[in-house]
Amino acid sequence: MPEKQVQTKDETLIDPISSAPAFEETESRIAIWGHPAHAMTVSFPVALTFCAFGADVLYWLSADIFWARAALWAAGTAFLFGLAAGVTGTTELLMVPGIRARAAAWTHFVIAVALLSVLGANWGYRLLGFEEAVLPYGILLSGFGVIMVSAAGWHGGKLVFDYRLGTSKGS
Repeated sequence: MPEKQVQTKDETLIDPISSAPAFEETESRIAIWGHPAHAMTVSFPVALTFCAFGADVLYWLSADIFWARAALWAAGTAFLFGLAAGVTGTTELLMVPGIRARAAAWTHFVIAVALLSVLGANWGYRLLGFEEAVLPYGILLSGFGVIMVSAAGWHGGKLVFDYRLGTSKGS
């Protein structure tokens, strides 16, 4: 692929990152039958983070202990599946030079690691008393988790759809 050039008034500038030999090497290395594992695992923590927040809101509105217990399970499962997504994503980041070379991939990584911290805190806080944990801190942690998972998901989607990072080119 030709180097990316930016034309200014007097000269042409060459982007040193995009001219690196491995810049276009972005195909997933962690895949199952050609399907990238990170893309398959991120859907669970995303959905479960929203479920934990929804269960907290329903507990707040109804005072039904079922929703407090559901939020405990959703928060814990979001954290555990988030760890799996984190392992696959970190492995991709470190193994694929074209992903590693892009600053946007590192932004996604940092937000996702911070999200894992919030998910772990949310689950851990609930383990000692899931019903008492919902208000006010449980629902606040769940709401913050929703904001963070949205930011991480937006950045991850941008990497996939705009830059084709972590995808499989097929056989």
